[in-house]
Amino acid sequence: MATASRTIQGRRFTSNVIPTLVFLTDLLCLVVSAPVAVIGYAVAVGSVVVPGVHTAACFIAGIAFFLIRQSRGVYTQSFVVLQSGDTAVGFDYLMSALLSSAIVWQFGLLDHFSRGLTLAYVVSAIGLLIVSRFVLRAKLRRLAESGRIRQRVVLYGADKDTVERTCRMLDLQALPQLLLVGVADDYTRPSVADTVGDLPFIGGFPELLGMARAGEIDQVLIALSDMTRERIDLIIEKLSEVAIDISLIPREAIALAPDYRVNFVGSIPVLTLWQRQMRDGNTIVKDVEDYLVAATALILLSPLLLVTALAIKLTSRGPIIFKQPRFGFNNHEILVWKFRSMYVDRQDVSGAARTTRGDPRVTPVGRLIRKLSIDELPQLWNVLRGEMSIVGPRPHATHMKVGDHYYFDAVKGYAGRHRVKPGITGLAQVRGLRGEIQTIERAKRRVELDRYYIDHWSLTLDLRIMVETVVNLLFDKNAY
Repeated sequence: MATASRTIQGRRFTSNVIPTLVFLTDLLCLVVSAPVAVIGYAVAVGSVVVPGVHTAACFIAGIAFFLIRQSRGVYTQSFVVLQSGDTAVGFDYLMSALLSSAIVWQFGLLDHFSRGLTLAYVVSAIGLLIVSRFVLRAKLRRLAESGRIRQRVVLYGADKDTVERTCRMLDLQALPQLLLVGVADDYTRPSVADTVGDLPFIGGFPELLGMARAGEIDQVLIALSDMTRERIDLIIEKLSEVAIDISLIPREAIALAPDYRVNFVGSIPVLTLWQRQMRDGNTIVKDVEDYLVAATALILLSPLLLVTALAIKLTSRGPIIFKQPRFGFNNHEILVWKFRSMYVDRQDVSGAARTTRGDPRVTPVGRLIRKLSIDELPQLWNVLRGEMSIVGPRPHATHMKVGDHYYFDAVKGYAGRHRVKPGITGLAQVRGLRGEIQTIERAKRRVELDRYYIDHWSLTLDLRIMVETVVNLLFDKNAY
């Protein structure tokens, strides 16, 4: 591979230039938005506004915007952000504009402040910022694919398995600016003379240094499974004589991928294997959602609840409510309320005996209320008590089995579904896994969906599951 030319026309940049391009694009959008807003406002309203306080407000909003973006790490991992669409850019500028307006109000300058011009500027800035993401993402991809922006990488000390895992991870991320040139190592040689996995074997340190001096590589990723401090020092000492980036891939980063996130505890980088999605502000949103929906549902459904209670009482002896111990948040045991749907002398509080289609233990009224999930409605009281949520993994009985094994023994990672409050309905239920689970495969799929819900929780996802639950009630063949 030829060395990059020193002329502007033929110059090749590494991926490190991308954050600068993103920053300059954001700055250009904010600068261009000013004349666009002024001209648009003058044409629409027919009056000219004296700059004064507007210039200061625009400057404050811009500074706040860049500080917010920097805190998000946008200007350090910008290509990844651009891949995901960077949908937060508009929200970030809106927050910056609100902060700037609050400062103007605090200094008593509202009389000199045009709300129409401010609105025009905010709209034009947000519009340009969002559009710029699509334009810049397409332009960067073209530059990367043409080789004008490219990070040429060599893996040092990587065995075949590590090479294959690394290549697979990078392929999944679809980063066209990264080019894996080959594998180098001095201690071991590949069984096949010229390849390690799908990458060419380029040799040891002499060959690696030669390529670096010739400007053919930009970065070395050290990937050693068993590494001593002495060997790390030796590698750094030998590679420090050439102008390349040197990075280390921790063994766990490959072995555990993709089940971790890179975070910092102070200044110490850590691989976070599990992180709560519902915490801090999210828990408040979730609690408000649960209380509002549960209270509203109890009021609106009170006639149905009374009729159901009366039907149960008149058609079979025993209590109206059936309380069963089940696993709750953090694996604590809770008493889950249900309308009694079985004959009182045939109930199984432990949950060891599964309910099957045509189960003789179920009363005639019980069959109807189970079919329509009316038997689950008393769990709204569990929600108001803070023991359950409207949406979440369904709580399982403490002795519930799948096949001949207890659920928590049969499915690996089962306990992970207890990281949140259990729900009256859940993602698994609206994906066809409601009712009896007869096979280990279906049990595993249910747990997979429960854990996916936990890791990807959002208010929008909850609302979608609620709507799908109502729609599915009349068409679910797995309820009996």
